[in-house]
Amino acid sequence: MFHKILVATDGSALSLKAVDAALSLARREGAEVVALTVVPRYPMSFLDGAMTYSPEEIARTEKRWADDAQAMLETVARAGAAAGTRVTTETVSSDHVADALLAAARKHGSDLIVMASHGRKGIRKLLLGSETQHVLTHTELPVLILR
Repeated sequence: MFHKILVATDGSALSLKAVDAALSLARREGAEVVALTVVPRYPMSFLDGAMTYSPEEIARTEKRWADDAQAMLETVARAGAAAGTRVTTETVSSDHVADALLAAARKHGSDLIVMASHGRKGIRKLLLGSETQHVLTHTELPVLILR
């Protein structure tokens, strides 16, 4: 039924539950998995929520975030290999997680998106909405959400 499953992960316990579900489903379906993590860009001004740092410091911080993301994705790839499932990994740098996830699903020809139910709380939810809700309302693909 499914041939290419996109799973979003940020390394949290809940997103690792989504990874486990995606790998299990892929194994049963004989599908491939694309493991995706979205790394934020460094805030560039005080209004973005951070003090201003030198371009070198920002580059070091963003590289550390990307390296951490890659290490996390390599763990997913090893788990897939151990289960006999082909896993491709991708790290995307973006402040718009849901849009990056949807773009990756299109790019890789995914026919299922698996993700955790990371809901924002309080005023941020009112102003921004959740990433999960955004994915659900902007895709025609089936979405499996883990809680």
